[in-house]
This record gives sequence, structure tokens and C-alpha cells, in this order.
Amino acid sequence: MIKDIMVHLDGSPEDEIRLEHGQALASAARAQLIGLFTNQVPDLTVAMPMDGGAAAIQILSELQDQAMRDGDARAKWLKQRWASLQVPNELRRLDESFGVLTGKVVQQARCADLFIATRPYGEAKAAVWPDLVEAVLFGTGRALLLVPPSQHRQGPIETVLVAWNGSRESARALREGLEFIEQASRTVVLVVDPPTDGMPCADLKAHLAHHDVVAEIVTAASEDRPIAEIILDEARRISADLVIMGGYGHTRLREQVFGGATRDMLTASESPILVAH
Repeated sequence: MIKDIMVHLDGSPEDEIRLEHGQALASAARAQLIGLFTNQVPDLTVAMPMDGGAAAIQILSELQDQAMRDGDARAKWLKQRWASLQVPNELRRLDESFGVLTGKVVQQARCADLFIATRPYGEAKAAVWPDLVEAVLFGTGRALLLVPPSQHRQGPIETVLVAWNGSRESARALREGLEFIEQASRTVVLVVDPPTDGMPCADLKAHLAHHDVVAEIVTAASEDRPIAEIILDEARRISADLVIMGGYGHTRLREQVFGGATRDMLTASESPILVAH
């Protein structure tokens, strides 16, 4: 059961979007909502000049002070917003350079049932922390709920699309998303290029039935189309409120060089995605 939900906050307008999703889920699950505000500051140990020039040191120190002041201003708004929440909540803050910040976020996210962030690719204007999102995905053993930029909460999750290929990653995502599936009114399982021997996903359908979920199985032939394109089309067809899928069945380098369903979905999905690795 989902009992604590961690929401990534960075002081940007996307905070309100992520909070809407987090608050709605926490309210429905009677869960604790944890806000994790990441304030990135300059890494003085890397940026410090070898000669230790006084002027350069002063400039770097001023940059760090400014980053802390900016963080204080953002934190002030967040505290005011946090006071209005109608669910049990906690607000945390991290002031670190990027490398340290990412590691600390991973450590904290390991002790939450779900981590909410913004979908990390696609919109050039949205600085949505792709390295941090991938670090949490690979380093926590937890599921991530990735919300499309600027997409406000539309209501309860009624229709769920499960992208299933029988892999370890898709099984992991299914388990992490089972609570959403059980509460939804409709679950569609999409299988691209199913095996020709026997009924596709018979075992999966039976597994879901044990959870009182009557799943619809939809199959599709890729015919050289990108897998993500097929998933996106099906999500639009059924008006999916949530897509559940495994993340990065291949290495990230291979996905970046040759393309892959995960990267494409994290670039273009119009629906929130629950992803696990």
C-alpha cells in the first residue's frame, strides 16, 4: 500500500503541478506527503581556481550566497503552500551541488513508496532534471510517477494502460502500479508483437484476476513503427489516465544511441507515466 509519497520540488512553476498530483494521491490513499525541495548551489571545490586568487574566491562565494538567497525565497512560497495542504505532510530542503544533491535525493526516495517528478524530456523550456530522474529510477528500487509538464490533475485515475512485454522491468512496474490498477475502473494491457504460440498474456490476465481486476488484452504489430508510438496511440484511444511501463530494458547509452521506448515515452507522453526499473 502507498503510505508515503515524495514530491520533487525545485521552486519552478512545475511545483504546483506536481503538488496537485501528489496531494490528490495522498488524499485518496490517506498517505503522508513529503515535499523534497532541491536547491542547487555552486560546487566550490570544483570551481575554485588552482591559484586561489582572492577575487575569484570572492566571486564564487557570492554566487553561493546568491543561490542560498534564491533558495530562501522559493522555500518561503513552498512553506506557505504547504500550510494549506489537507493531508499529513512534511517539507524537507536540500542545499547542495548537483552531484551531492542527486545522491541525497536517491537516499531519501528509497524511504518513500512513490516519487513524483516531471517527465524529464521534450519541452526545451522546462528544466526538469533528467539526470536526477534517471538516478532515482535506477538507484531507489521505487516507482516514479512522471507528470507531463504543465498538465494539471484531471481527476481520479479511472483508466490504466499497462505496456507489457514480459520483461523483468515490466513486471516490476506492474507490481508497483497494482494499487492504481485495483482502484481503476478499466485496465487495458497492451502487448506489441505478441508471441504466436498460444493466447497472449493468459498468465498475466489470470494474475490480475486474482486481484479482482478484469483486464482487456490488446495486441498490436509494430511493423517497423517505434514501440512508443504504438503505446501513445493506444493511450490516446482509451483516454488513459495513467500508463504503467517498465523503464530502460536496455542500457541508457543504447537507448540514447539507437532509440528506445522509455526515452521516447519520457519525451512525448501526454498521460502521466508510472515507471519502474
